[in-house]
Amino acid sequence: MTNQESAVLLKQRSDGVAEVVLNRPDKRNAFDDVIIQQLIKALEEANADDNSNIVILRSAGKHFSAGADLGWMRRMADNSRQENLDDARQLARLMETLNTLGKPVIGLVQGAAYGGAVGLAACCDIVLATEKSSFCLSEVKLGLIPAVISPYVVRAIGERQARRYFISAEVFSARQAEQYGLVHMICDDVDAMERRCDELLLQLALNGPEAMNAAKDLVFAVSHKIIGEDVFEDTAQRIADIRVGAEGQEGLSAFLNKRKANWVPEEE
Repeated sequence: MTNQESAVLLKQRSDGVAEVVLNRPDKRNAFDDVIIQQLIKALEEANADDNSNIVILRSAGKHFSAGADLGWMRRMADNSRQENLDDARQLARLMETLNTLGKPVIGLVQGAAYGGAVGLAACCDIVLATEKSSFCLSEVKLGLIPAVISPYVVRAIGERQARRYFISAEVFSARQAEQYGLVHMICDDVDAMERRCDELLLQLALNGPEAMNAAKDLVFAVSHKIIGEDVFEDTAQRIADIRVGAEGQEGLSAFLNKRKANWVPEEE
């Protein structure tokens, strides 16, 4: 296989975890139209896999992703407005696929996460980074704007920080990213990040897979909504549905009978 063909890998782990891996370390995992399609395909396959309850998005090499590939940007500069529009719609599809994936997504960020890579991080449910990770919304340096990723990044870091970094294109640190809400946990280095991720996977394995997905949907359902009758009714319907569902019944029964629920892994 060529580098382009294997630019995105989908790995199945034995513990109910799927890994989607950006695999262009020689290009600092910069992405183009082909890789966007491969990412969409890998995420959709991971989502459809009944043997995987959790998805990890990560990259090979020293950097998470340098953002857009230079060759791709050159091609886009020569393309028509319609071709640019079609291209942007595919990136939008990638972001929406990742953001609304029906399983928890953990993002592991090492090194640089620039441009569209900030969007990828913003679309993950839980993001771990290393102390040396750095972030940059660099589009305005090229006379461009971070348009397609903006809804997710603004939700992650807030309007105030977005106004600064969309305009300034300053590099910000992992500690700043944590302060702004883009990153949840910072680890000393890549090895420490791996260990922390493994601990997190053990924590998530204790939770009902369907319940985690429903909890993710719940956030979208209530976020930025006026707290009124519509929200009251929607949330009441959601908990009623899940209480009488098979997983909810099993979880409550296990709790009341002081036993482990059937989704909890057996201790080795």
